[in-house]
Parts: sequence; structure tokens; C-alpha cells
Amino acid sequence: MNPYTLSIWSLVAALLGQSLASGLAVELFLRQEQTASARRAWLAMAIGSMLLALHHGYALELALRTGLYDLRQAVLGGLVALCFALGVWGLRRLQA
Repeated sequence: MNPYTLSIWSLVAALLGQSLASGLAVELFLRQEQTASARRAWLAMAIGSMLLALHHGYALELALRTGLYDLRQAVLGGLVALCFALGVWGLRRLQA
């Protein structure tokens, strides 16, 4: 697998992972049985995660349209997004 293809797949994984984390955080924000401070924390995580997903989408678009990519940044973004999604998933299970 060449570096360009690996970057594209890493950015796709980053976009999907961040989107999953954002959706889970929004779901937890909408639960009414939490305290106000917990709901604000989930809202902050949802907004931050949505912005990171948008950033990964722009990086993916840049790589696909122009061929400009950074392999290290793409792989790091993919790993971080998946770890963040797993962390939010774990916190969701604790809240349930």
C-alpha cells in the first residue's frame, strides 16, 4: 500500500471515528436525567468532535482533489479519532 492510499484510508477512519464520537456525545447530551454540568460537558465534547470531523473531512478533500497529503498527520488523526470514539463509547456505557 502506498503512502497516499494509506493517508486516504486513515483520513476516512478519522472522519468516521470523529463522527461516531460526535453522535454519541450528542445522544448523551440529550439525556434529561443528568446534571446541568454533565450535559454541558457532553455538549462541549460533541461540538469539539464535530469540528474535528469537519477538519478531517477538509483534509480528505484536499488529498483527493489536489494530491497534497501528510502521511504522519493522517495516520495520527485516524488513531486519535478512533481512540476518542472508543473513549466516548466507554463513557456512554458507564452512563447507561
